This record gives sequence, C-alpha cells and structure tokens, in this order.
Amino acid sequence: MKKVKSTLLGLLMAGALVSPVQATTLNTEDSSANNVGQEKFRVYVEANNQSAKASAKAQYSARWELTDNGFSTEMNEKQFQALQKNKNITVTKVPVVKLDTINLEEDYTLENKEPDASIYARASQQVPWGIKAIYNNNSLTSTSGGSGINIAVLDTGVNTSHRDLANNVEQCKDFTTATPLVNNSCTDRNGHGTHVAGSALANGGSDRGGVYGVAPDADLWAYKVLTDSGSGYSDDIAAAIRHAADQATSTRTKTIINMSLGSSANNSLISSAVNYAYSKGVLVIAAAGNSGYSQGSIGYPGALPNAVAVAALENVQQNGTYRVADYSSRGYASTAGDYVIQQGDIEISAPGSAIYSTWHNGGYNTISGTSMASPHVSGLAAKIWAQNPSWSHTQLRSNLQTRAKAVDIKGGHGASTGDDYASGFGFARVQ
Repeated sequence: MKKVKSTLLGLLMAGALVSPVQATTLNTEDSSANNVGQEKFRVYVEANNQSAKASAKAQYSARWELTDNGFSTEMNEKQFQALQKNKNITVTKVPVVKLDTINLEEDYTLENKEPDASIYARASQQVPWGIKAIYNNNSLTSTSGGSGINIAVLDTGVNTSHRDLANNVEQCKDFTTATPLVNNSCTDRNGHGTHVAGSALANGGSDRGGVYGVAPDADLWAYKVLTDSGSGYSDDIAAAIRHAADQATSTRTKTIINMSLGSSANNSLISSAVNYAYSKGVLVIAAAGNSGYSQGSIGYPGALPNAVAVAALENVQQNGTYRVADYSSRGYASTAGDYVIQQGDIEISAPGSAIYSTWHNGGYNTISGTSMASPHVSGLAAKIWAQNPSWSHTQLRSNLQTRAKAVDIKGGHGASTGDDYASGFGFARVQ
C-alpha cells in the first residue's frame, strides 16, 4: 500500500487498543524554577487494584496505561516521595532509552548540507555496499520486493518528504510530545531515523536517481519515539510497540518492528511490549548495541529472546568472510554453538559500518553502528515475507536463521565457525 492509500488507511488506523489517556492538568504545587524539587520527571504508577488506580488517576494525569492497574505520568520529587509511602501503590521512575552512538557515527560524511541543495543533488551511491552485500550482487543497480509488508521504524522520526521515502509512507506518528500520540507528525531533526528507514526501504525516488534500500516496495510506519537529541522514555517506546502490534492486527497486515535503539538494562515496560507484539504475530528486530567486543554487552530490547539481535559487519574481509566490527556488542561464549536463541544472544549479522543512506535534510549521510545493521535485516525480512505471505512471523524468523547459517562469519573478535557470540548464526542474505 503506497501513498495513494495513506489517507484512507490513516482514518482506519486512528485508534489503537493501547491508547494514550488525554492529559489533564496535574494536581501540583507551584513548579517555578525557584522551588527546589519541583522539576517533573516520568514515572510509572502500579496500583494493587482498580480502586487504588482510580484514586491515583484522580490526582495525576495518566499518559499511557500499559498494564491493567498501572499508568505512566509525570510528577516532581516531593510527589514521588509522598506516593512511595502509599502501601497500595508502587511507583518507579521510567528509564530513559538513548541511541547507542559510536565515534564512527560522528565521523560521518554528510552530503547536501543545505536543504535547498538537496532538491537538485541526488545520491552518489545508489546501491551502497551493504545492499549489494545482502543481495550478494556487486553489480546490483536497483532493488525490489517487500510489497504489502509494513516496516515500523521506531526511532527519532523520519523525513517523510524525502524523495526516496515519500512514496512508501503509510503512517507517521509522534509518541514524544505532551499530547502522547500525534498523528501525521514524525519530524526527524536528528537524522538517525531517516537513515534507518532508507536502508530498509528507500525506493530510489520517482526519478530513480536516489538511494535504494533492501525492500523498496515495503510500507513505512514512521513512529517517533526518541526526541531530536536521540533519547526517549521507555513508556513512550513501549506504547509505540504495542500500537504497531494493534495496528497490524486491526489492518490484518504483516508487520516488522525495527528498533535501532537500546539500553544496557532490561526494562519491564519494553520487554512486556515486545512479548505482546510477538504474540500478535509481529517480528521484532533490534540493534545489538555498540558497547564493544566484551562478552555480555548486548543492549535491550535486542537481548530479549523475542527480538532478533543484529550485529554489525564491516566492509572488510577476514578469514574469507566479512568482519564483525569491534564496536558491535557481543553475546556469551557459554551460550554459543547450539543455534538456540536465549536472552543476550546475537542472532544475525548484517552490514553496519560506513552505511550510506537517506538523511533528514533531504540528502544523504554515511554513518556506522548496529543501528545501521538492523534495518538491513528488517528490509530482508520484508522482502522474504512478501514472497511468502502465508508464513507466520516465526516461520519467517526461522528462514532468516537458515539463510544466516548458510553464510558463516569468521572475521572479528569472537567470530568462529558456526553459531558464535559475535556474529550469531551468520549473515542472512537474499541469495
């Protein structure tokens, strides 16, 4: 479904089973900067029963209701401490999730720095090395596939007007504003989300002079869950995951969630949302993280068993294969070798270093990280699923694993023959 259908679908998709509760005025004291302890922060309130929840909601503005007896809201330190004394309430601060950037990501080559210039300039690399590698075709001039499959990019937003993405956009939503869910808004002022979307499904533009992603016929659900600085609250991310799953159910469409974000600690709101999406038939793909080659460094949600954790490959040959980047997070040697995914395991590897893709100013950028590897796998999954629409998400995941096993990765710290803690099962490709 392409842009011509977006308006009709937007009406259909306006509601979700996990809906934000419209904000009301918080019952707070004067919150001027001169009052110590009045700065507000995000919390999750979990009540022992519905009555206690209703009482708490009468005092605080509910943002998201992600559990039967709980909701997220904002409060100051004084209110937080007071609520902790309520024996019928458990209140915890909501963790912040950030983009796991690396120095290589800051050492980028930015094309078309002026937005006006991007109107005329086109891609210097129409089929970047990572796309050629995943297609196993160095002579590739364009890509194809993914029709009818949704790729939900949960990130810093997407420039939905970019010429190489505009025709793929089906949904554009912002989960980060004061009003919890804003339709038809997903502005990316960071660039990360637009870059991720391009690797997954950029279509080269109507003039075929732009860049191509893995699955240019797939539909883009652009969900802004991170602010322009690249950070976001875990309740907003969890709500977006659940929303994508509900949208997939209500529209009866195949959906892949891509999350090129993470945290070193497991978070119950996000992990529960991932499990919820997986139970609804959604395939969740996430970056492994950029914490280096020490064992056990994979971030969440990538480390969750119901998420496909993706490691980053460099365009470098070592031991006859591509090499796992040093920055790419690793799993555990103790759980490697069995081709069974457990918590904290790498599952699949994909191109992640020096990746050229779309940028938020309408131009292009080259950056690196497992954030860049994840959308290659999301695009591949969309391409395969479109070719096998009767498959379940678990059958699709099994197929990705089989393809990865066929292309073993032996380069990089921890990489070796078979299922290893650096590259996982291997490099899943089109052919």
